[in-house]
Amino acid sequence: MDVKKEFIDIYKEHIKREGSEQLLEWLKKSDFFKAPASTRFHSCTDGGLAKHSLLVYKRFIKKLEAEYGENWQETYSHETAAICGLLHDLCKIDFYKSELRNVKENGEWVQKPYYTVCDNLPYGHGEKTVYIISGFMKLTRDEAMAINWHMGGFDTRVKGGSYSMAEAFRRHPLSLLFHTADLETCYLDEE
Repeated sequence: MDVKKEFIDIYKEHIKREGSEQLLEWLKKSDFFKAPASTRFHSCTDGGLAKHSLLVYKRFIKKLEAEYGENWQETYSHETAAICGLLHDLCKIDFYKSELRNVKENGEWVQKPYYTVCDNLPYGHGEKTVYIISGFMKLTRDEAMAINWHMGGFDTRVKGGSYSMAEAFRRHPLSLLFHTADLETCYLDEE
């Protein structure tokens, strides 16, 4: 199935919150479905961001089922799972630019495309995504914490010595489960 269609179908089926339709329209007009998920680490291809988001959503559902059983939706709604999984990296919209560089191949110099970062809204990573989503619809505290801390130990705030992530993981188990779903997706499901 086409990644964009699958993403939109899941979004429309599970995300019904006030403002969600406007957010989806904004996504469609943005580079979300064309952008890479990273410059070189995972899904660093055109359309990689949407593909990564779908893979994280699917792995997150499996994690919720493994932790809470087949009735996991009694603990967290499917809407919450879809919001976290599908929308956690909106901070990467209009973030990557494609440029050319010279690379030597078989003794010849050729120009190859590569991605660079152009951060027009330097607000962080997870916190930037929470900010963007909140411009369209309200998040629950669990959703905001899960999205905000999805980078785990790779978050620059943690590298700077902040203990907030550990407290978020302790108080909001959804955050820990979501971080591991994102991490496992990057290392196990993507190139």
